[in-house]
Amino acid sequence: MKKLFDEIPCLEGERIILKKITENDREALQEMGYRKNIYRYEPSYLLEQQYTDMDQLLHDLYGEHFEKKQNLFLGICLMEKPSDLCGLAEFYDYRDHLHMVSIGVRLREQYWRSGIGTEAAKLMADYLFEETDIEIITASTMSDNKAAAHSLEKNGFNL
Repeated sequence: MKKLFDEIPCLEGERIILKKITENDREALQEMGYRKNIYRYEPSYLLEQQYTDMDQLLHDLYGEHFEKKQNLFLGICLMEKPSDLCGLAEFYDYRDHLHMVSIGVRLREQYWRSGIGTEAAKLMADYLFEETDIEIITASTMSDNKAAAHSLEKNGFNL
């Protein structure tokens, strides 16, 4: 079994791909950061909101943050249009000694209520349980975010 930070995986589902974020995702990533609606149910300390310089963010995603095993981000893209970033899938709060990690999904507004978040969370959980030594996965959402809570419940998370 591999460790979570041994690689940057590319995960394929029925409708989506979770893949490494690249320079081509800059515009969508930047646009996400300016949308208050996307982050109204999210904590204010999210990594992508800490950067005003997209070049530095893109560099640090797979540099410092990945190397220190703090965060692993994957872009969520539709299979039919892999160049269009729908959102972010994040592995965070990694605890190697406990074989535990938390997951999170954030989508651009035009992809809300499409099932993409549910599929992304499933792909992430399947990857962790089937291909890594992770034994415990946590996810959280604010109580007002009913859509995210429903998505997590559909994937077997207890709220």
